[in-house]
Amino acid sequence: MRILIAALIGGIVMFIWGAVAHMALGLGNPGIHPPIHEDVVLSSLHEGLGNEPGVYILPWLGPDAMGDEAAVKAYAAKASTTPYAWVVYLPQGEDMTQMGRPLVMQWVSDTLAALVLAALMSLPGLGLGRRLGLALAAAVFAWFSTMVPYWNWYRFPASFTVAALVEQVIGWLLAGAAMAWWIGRGERKSAL
Repeated sequence: MRILIAALIGGIVMFIWGAVAHMALGLGNPGIHPPIHEDVVLSSLHEGLGNEPGVYILPWLGPDAMGDEAAVKAYAAKASTTPYAWVVYLPQGEDMTQMGRPLVMQWVSDTLAALVLAALMSLPGLGLGRRLGLALAAAVFAWFSTMVPYWNWYRFPASFTVAALVEQVIGWLLAGAAMAWWIGRGERKSAL
C-alpha cells in the first residue's frame, strides 16, 4: 500500500509540475514555431500524405530501398537540397482544445511512471539521498533513451530536447522528494 500511495503522490506532483512547466514556464514549446502559411501547408497534406494517419518523414527513403545504390544516391541528393519534415498526421483532424482525454492520459502516464519509481525507491537500505538519486537517474535515463534519439535521428530541435531534460529532471526530483518522504515516513515510524 505504501508504494501505491507513493505512486499516487508522485503522479499528482509530476502532473502539477507538468502543467506549470508547460503553461507558466513554456518548457513544452522551445523550437516549436507557427507555420508562416498554415492554410497552404494544411491544404497540401491530404494530397501529399493521403488518408493514413501516422508519422511521415520527408524526404523519405524506405528500408527496402537502402540496398539500392541508385535510390540511396537520389535520396542523398534530394535530402541535402530540400526541406526536412517529421509530421504527425491525422487526416481527419482533432480539436486540440478538447483536453479532457489527454489530461487523463497524462495523469495516468505520470502515475504509472511514479509506480515504477516508487517500487525502486522502496528497496531496502535506501535513504532519502539515494531515493532522490534514483529519481534523478530515472529522469536522465528516460531523457537519454527517448529525447536524445529523437534529436539525433528525427532532428527534433536542440532547444526542445534540452527543455525536455529540464522538465523531466525538475519534475522527477520534486515528485521523487515527495515519494521518498512518504516511503521513508513508514520506515521512520517502524524504527521508533
